[in-house]
Amino acid sequence: MLRTESPVRALTTADRDQALEVCARDTRTNVFVAARILEGALATSPGAVLGYADGSGLQAICWVSANLVPVGCDGQALTAFATKVRRWRHHCSSLFGPADMVLPLWEALRPSWGEPRDVRAHQPVMATAGPLPAGMPCDPQVRLARFDEVDLVMPAAAAMFTEEIGYPPYRGSKELYRQGIASLIRRGHTFVRVDDGQVVFKADVGSVALGVAQVQGVWVAPRWRGQGLAGPAMAAVVEQIRAEIAAVVTLYVNDFNMPARATYARVGFTEIGSFATVLM
Repeated sequence: MLRTESPVRALTTADRDQALEVCARDTRTNVFVAARILEGALATSPGAVLGYADGSGLQAICWVSANLVPVGCDGQALTAFATKVRRWRHHCSSLFGPADMVLPLWEALRPSWGEPRDVRAHQPVMATAGPLPAGMPCDPQVRLARFDEVDLVMPAAAAMFTEEIGYPPYRGSKELYRQGIASLIRRGHTFVRVDDGQVVFKADVGSVALGVAQVQGVWVAPRWRGQGLAGPAMAAVVEQIRAEIAAVVTLYVNDFNMPARATYARVGFTEIGSFATVLM
């Protein structure tokens, strides 16, 4: 029987520029994968970035690690990636990215991967690149976390993860999780407000690439919610990111989280697209 060559292959360091060109078609949406490439994943994580080429160069890519993230995919590319990763369920805890790619990719994988824990089919992607809206104050107490505050930040980070995902970020040893928090703080990517020795607000820059910074892990301590803290705190984060990290700030949010969506809108974020997340 004749065997046709798959249009999907693992990318190498030689493909770096082409892969970044695919991401650059929509820098605000593709910042997560672009950041992993810029951080050296093609060298340090062989096989984590798959490419789809139809004979006219690299057309689409897919990040395949703990998360599955498609970039630049049409229907043919999604089918090809699904065929490639169909047996890899145990590698992935989630799929996320543009809804018009993630949802059909998931439908192709569902028969072999089984039922997910949750499907969040519409998560607005929001971005801001201009000045803060007139009259929007910045919280002067929001600042970069210091490296000696790793253990202070950890409970807030773990609480945010548990609320968002539905289970704790670690079981047993917390060391790997602590290392991740420490890495963000070391890079100047975690912002906090600390009152009376406790973190009452936290936000992280999870990815930076191609002039874009993606915010994640936004959290307000429960007893401070509904008191007007979030807006000025996020405004301070946006101002500091745009001054020191990247000109464009993006994030994505669950559609049912109306208070968060309203806060981001007050700070100047506008909706630019839709993500979907499938939690395994």
